[in-house]
Amino acid sequence: MGELNLTPEMDEASLRRFTYRLIEDVRALEYLLEENKFESGVRRIGVEQEMFLVDDRWRPAPVAEQVLERATDDDRVVAELMKFNLELNLEPVVFRGDCLRRMERSVEEAVESVRKVVEEVGAHVVLAGILPTITLSDLDLAHMMPAPRYYALNEAIARLRGGPAELQIRGTDELYVKHDSITLEGCNTSFQTHLQVHPDEFAAMYNIAQAATGPVLAAAANSPTLFGKRLWQETRIALFQQAVDTRSSNLYIREMSPRVHFGTKWIDRSVLEIFQEDISRFRILLSKSEIEDPMKALEAGRAPKLQALQLYNGTVYRWNRACYGVTDGKPTLRIENRILPSGPTVIDEMANAAFWFGLTMGLSNSCPDIRRVMDFDDAMGNFVSAARLGLAAQFVWLDGRRVSACALICDELLPLAREGLREAGIVAEDIARYLDVIEERVMSRRTGAHWQLHSLLTMRPKATRAERLSAVVAATVNRQKEGAPVHTWPEAEAQEGISERRFDKARVEEYMSTDLVTVNEEELVELVACLMDWKHIRHVLVEDNEHRLVGLVSHRNLLRLMAEQRGGEQNLPVKDVMIRDLVTVSPDTLAIEAIHKMRNLKIGSLPVIRDGRLIGIITEKDFIEIAGRILDRRISTMVQSDPVSPDPESNA
Repeated sequence: MGELNLTPEMDEASLRRFTYRLIEDVRALEYLLEENKFESGVRRIGVEQEMFLVDDRWRPAPVAEQVLERATDDDRVVAELMKFNLELNLEPVVFRGDCLRRMERSVEEAVESVRKVVEEVGAHVVLAGILPTITLSDLDLAHMMPAPRYYALNEAIARLRGGPAELQIRGTDELYVKHDSITLEGCNTSFQTHLQVHPDEFAAMYNIAQAATGPVLAAAANSPTLFGKRLWQETRIALFQQAVDTRSSNLYIREMSPRVHFGTKWIDRSVLEIFQEDISRFRILLSKSEIEDPMKALEAGRAPKLQALQLYNGTVYRWNRACYGVTDGKPTLRIENRILPSGPTVIDEMANAAFWFGLTMGLSNSCPDIRRVMDFDDAMGNFVSAARLGLAAQFVWLDGRRVSACALICDELLPLAREGLREAGIVAEDIARYLDVIEERVMSRRTGAHWQLHSLLTMRPKATRAERLSAVVAATVNRQKEGAPVHTWPEAEAQEGISERRFDKARVEEYMSTDLVTVNEEELVELVACLMDWKHIRHVLVEDNEHRLVGLVSHRNLLRLMAEQRGGEQNLPVKDVMIRDLVTVSPDTLAIEAIHKMRNLKIGSLPVIRDGRLIGIITEKDFIEIAGRILDRRISTMVQSDPVSPDPESNA
């Protein structure tokens, strides 16, 4: 997320000063390009590893501040947006020889180092594109890292948007959520890769990186769920775009890009086109008062840091982002790939990175100018199709050919990637190590997304939705420690997520029913009786047209109605028999509190309300089933620990 020490206030004068410095940075960059001041003769690669922190119930653990306090001597570990996220920045390496294997070892060592510190504070590390167990309650501003940059960014985006973020994603299920802050972004983590390129080759290489994005994403998908909904194979793409979108819905006729975007066209000449286009399209969100004058740096013979440009660039989120830097006193350019999800394992991540590095290099050799054989809209369409469908996607490839993702990757792109890595001087055993993982994953069609969805499906008859999601996270943690690639993983099992769960910290939203049967207060009472019979339920909620809860009809209400012999009235409306004075709970209420409330008030259900709207119901039947499973697990544990049955006469 970039520099944290920024001032959230930005008056008109400071905005103008920052804008002037931003323009000066662009002019300085233009000078550096014209005078060929960039480092040449070397190509480096780098990665950034983002991760989630979860507690012993496999839910987000907001302990990042504690971890950072304990890891002060490790400058690789940095804060992220939320207190349950962390990021690792690894040193770049020269792209040749055994660099991929060395980078893999560096990532593994860094993750293991963080894992030990995280476990000291009672939490676990999870590498996942989206954490399956995350809920809206976890996205409270109290869980955002207390850094001026994040507060300033949140205020700026809210101001431009003019209202809450509206998240709408359709997949197997459908998700529609409104949220009033940028904390939705904290639902996703990535494995970002960097490829250094020379300015002379930047336009061609950037275009090729764009073309390669769709197929690489299809093979790497690892984020199929959000808030328990089965959405896109890589839901991060839609989530991130909508979480920080500043466009107003009433401007639908205008052609406006979201701040998270793929781009609008191929690049023709240089990196300047990207920065100029973004500055022309997107408002400045953050500023800083003390910024280096790039012209004075040039006059002094120093490479300018272009601080204003870098700060601005950190608030425009291209999936392939152009980045400027200074290495050993020389300016450098790199392409930052932001599409890859975190996880499922480090070797999976490195295989994804190797595929992208190799394919970008291989395509640049076989097809130097991708613009001649591929339309930009097809490259963007491939990207969206890959995010939605993963390996089930159909792509439009070179010269307009239509081909399935699996056939394209296995028959054409993996051979190109192998050749690209060979020509870059990568050792043969490492090429085989990483690209064989991709090939086996694609041939078996077992991406991280497939593993998650299949695990959830196989557990469905045995556990609640909350337990299934927890099991997926628990299994991910355990299998990541083992280190085998995801296509070899067995499915998660229900007991993996619940053996260590502490019910005293569970929240209502983990157990509530969200597939609700409701009626309107003007509808017929007879309909309620039929719904109870057809759906085998004892409570029917009554809501208005705005989904506000106005009452409840219980099985007991209907029995009383029949006893009073009013059941024969054909036109009796629900409002005449419904309970109006209802006891409700919020989704973040502790489950144990809900149980006490139901017992003390002698009621059999509690409607769940968020922002005045009905979102679920928790019933005594739900808790009885939970108690039964806890008892079954305890008996099973006792039997496993003492498998020999006692002598029935031993206590005689």
